[in-house]
Amino acid sequence: MSRADRRRAVAARILRARRIGTQEELQAALRQEGLGATQATLSRDLARLGARRVSRPDGAFYELDAPPDDGLAAVRGLVLAIAANGSLVVIRTAAGGAPAIARAIDDARLAEVLGTIAGDDTIFVAPAGALRPDRLAARLAETLGVVGLLAGARAAGRARTH
Repeated sequence: MSRADRRRAVAARILRARRIGTQEELQAALRQEGLGATQATLSRDLARLGARRVSRPDGAFYELDAPPDDGLAAVRGLVLAIAANGSLVVIRTAAGGAPAIARAIDDARLAEVLGTIAGDDTIFVAPAGALRPDRLAARLAETLGVVGLLAGARAAGRARTH
């Protein structure tokens, strides 16, 4: 995933999570996520995301259309971190969230996923074919709307198993 794609994904997550009234507010929120952007870049990103500024009785803010429901929308908020090592992807979830997320991943029938194993708060995801686990981790992070939570192999090594 390119830096621009990551920035747009994080911007979309921010815009869906809270009300952002100005490009300056979005710029500050992106900086908190470790991503910088000029006002011109943000303007292009907002256009590409299809964001529109709406005015409501409680104020003006940017709004995005709801993403299409792919079966994973209900579990997106349960993911805490995604990491990869040399052979698999580890997804850390809120307590009790792993079975629902693993089921949603299985039901989505992603071509990149061979299968999942879920505990209470941890999921092991096996990549299909010769797909590198880091690429699958990036795909899952994008699919689950948690691009900013993607971690490296060291985080996978720290994941608890049950």
